[in-house]
Amino acid sequence: MHGLLDTPAVFEGLKRELGERRQPLLIPALPLRLGATPVLEAAALLGSHIEAAFGVDQPIDLLGFSMGGVIARAWIQLRGGHRRTRRFLSVGSPQQGTLTAQPWPGRLLAGIADLKWRSPLLRQLDADLDSLRRIECHSFYSGLDLVVIPGWRAVLPVGARTMLPVLTHPQLLRDPAAIRPLARELLRP
Repeated sequence: MHGLLDTPAVFEGLKRELGERRQPLLIPALPLRLGATPVLEAAALLGSHIEAAFGVDQPIDLLGFSMGGVIARAWIQLRGGHRRTRRFLSVGSPQQGTLTAQPWPGRLLAGIADLKWRSPLLRQLDADLDSLRRIECHSFYSGLDLVVIPGWRAVLPVGARTMLPVLTHPQLLRDPAAIRPLARELLRP
């Protein structure tokens, strides 16, 4: 799942690294409307795409980048996605909120407001981690991320954590030093 200002094209480098070793891939384009779409609405849309592509029972691995990681987490925890998710990779996602979301008003940019520190959505997600604990989770982040500030807040409350050796948010999916470990994780049995 892509981030706020991204399209599925953000995953081109990762797709090249995976080659044909990880098929089929679903990389939906969701209308995030510059942050106006609430995360829960985007999570419902993500679930519709997954169900259309894979039916209702096929187990999946899920990778979410930036805001897309919070959308994926909301689908897993609040929309029943935990029942079919085997592995969840959160990449540079403000799972604990980000300072960059703080100034934006919720009535205009509900999706961005969902990413504020201690937002009602993030509190709801943190209140019951049972469904998240049932799946394998791995957070990848940049310590110097200028989108998720501070960078260490881009980690899930459960699972493994790996700081990638990149300096910027976009490099999390563009730099080979980040793409290689992500591909290794996705290719792991």
